[in-house]
Amino acid sequence: MARVVIPDISSLKHFVGRDFEPSDWVLVDQARIDAFAKATGDNQWIHCDPERARRDSPFGTTIAHGHLTLSLAPMLLQQEIEVKGVRMMVNPGIEHVRLRSPVPSMFIM
Repeated sequence: MARVVIPDISSLKHFVGRDFEPSDWVLVDQARIDAFAKATGDNQWIHCDPERARRDSPFGTTIAHGHLTLSLAPMLLQQEIEVKGVRMMVNPGIEHVRLRSPVPSMFIM
């Protein structure tokens, strides 16, 4: 996967709407989901109770919190692009996001 290098801030506008290559895979296992639940206080069974999720969830397993999924964006973005000539980049927020499918946990044996 080749990282896209953007020469400067003013060139960002030329990349609006552009598709990038897929990032590396990220393991979303129960340990990551549980750590996120502990940090946020969101211990809903659909995320934190593998046995109940196996039994009662339409997904057959626990799923990642939507906010956990979104929180991976900065890490994944760093794999995809580099903007030259900047000291730091700040995320001003996300206005239009729709999570189209759940991210199921991966159980490691």
